[in-house]
Amino acid sequence: MMTRVLESELMDDLLQAKAYACADFAEENQGFVDRFKDYFPEFSQGHVLDLGCGPADIAIRFAKLYPACQVIGVDASAPMIRLGEQAVQQTALADRITLRCERYEEVAGTRIADAVISNSLLHHLPNPLQFWQKLRQLVKPGAPVLVMDLLRPDSPEAAQTIVDQYAAHEPDILRRDFYNSLRAAFTEDEIGSQLATMNLTRLLIDVPDDRHWVVGGIIY
Repeated sequence: MMTRVLESELMDDLLQAKAYACADFAEENQGFVDRFKDYFPEFSQGHVLDLGCGPADIAIRFAKLYPACQVIGVDASAPMIRLGEQAVQQTALADRITLRCERYEEVAGTRIADAVISNSLLHHLPNPLQFWQKLRQLVKPGAPVLVMDLLRPDSPEAAQTIVDQYAAHEPDILRRDFYNSLRAAFTEDEIGSQLATMNLTRLLIDVPDDRHWVVGGIIY
């Protein structure tokens, strides 16, 4: 198994952020929102935290699907938040989506969220246990959570094969970041170990394809 290689925690480079924002993640992002609906059919309203919201595509899709929700997107990358704000302003959702340039661990409050979602944040973090601890702190008892991220391949060669398969026509900067992100990602076993360490074994792990894992469930 390939050893995890940390990448930069923040996408502070504007070119990086623009390449990510312009990439076609529609299938993955809509699939994430649809999965939330499938996992939690009774959920319909409340305050939702999107940790590592990036350019806000998932926040926008979520707000469209749940008209009784207020979505707060948090990302520590200023370029990402600026791009997200531009995207939100192009919708009719600006009154229900708030974006904040803030590190996830600095989000204030305890049991403030009716749901927490997060996509592609964990692989950026040197200490994943801190993320799971913060997530448990932020959600109200009985609140749903859904977290998705990349799955680390077995080898650098396998990582490059995934990049070539799914990002063949993307800019070089995005292909480079995708490759580095795959090398920084966690395996299914590592995620299971993290959840066990944090006593979050009620959350279930799924591997829906060759490059993602998903963790979902209710936190009490």
